[in-house]
Amino acid sequence: MPNHTHRIRRLTNVTDAQLQQLADLLVDCVEGGASVSFMQPLTPSRALGFWRGIAEGVARGGRALLVAEDGLGIVGTVQLLLDQPENQPHRADLVKMLVHRRARRHGLGAGLMQAAEALALECGKSLLVLDTAGGDAERLYERLGWQRCGVIPGYALWPQGGLCDTTYFYRVLQPVEA
Repeated sequence: MPNHTHRIRRLTNVTDAQLQQLADLLVDCVEGGASVSFMQPLTPSRALGFWRGIAEGVARGGRALLVAEDGLGIVGTVQLLLDQPENQPHRADLVKMLVHRRARRHGLGAGLMQAAEALALECGKSLLVLDTAGGDAERLYERLGWQRCGVIPGYALWPQGGLCDTTYFYRVLQPVEA
């Protein structure tokens, strides 16, 4: 039985073992139907290649990577895209919020979101933006105070095929000074 005590931390250098765990997490989420840019079946090697690219962005400092771990390893993650155009230095995009199916319904998503918001403030970001394909994630974001902007119909494909909508959200962490 998995341990439901989670530790959330930022990774600044991603090890090979962590890359493998992140790849396993991504495969699990896609197999579970999450619309996170990949189609089924997602091979472990493609997932690993994706995370290697993310690790390069983390190492360059343009991307912040948070992971949630339990006694069995990485069970959740979220990223902040910190590199933004020069006229948007106060903004970051929150992307690839993933929670392993075995760790859901234990507050991990909320914990990752709160940690991402705190980290964004530490990085000088006062506005966060995200998009989601809906379901439980939308309810979580709304519960945490995120504001819904609108829905784009037919934005992407579900991993098993078929169009899905995406909903955009934002969260003002502190007032923006011009």
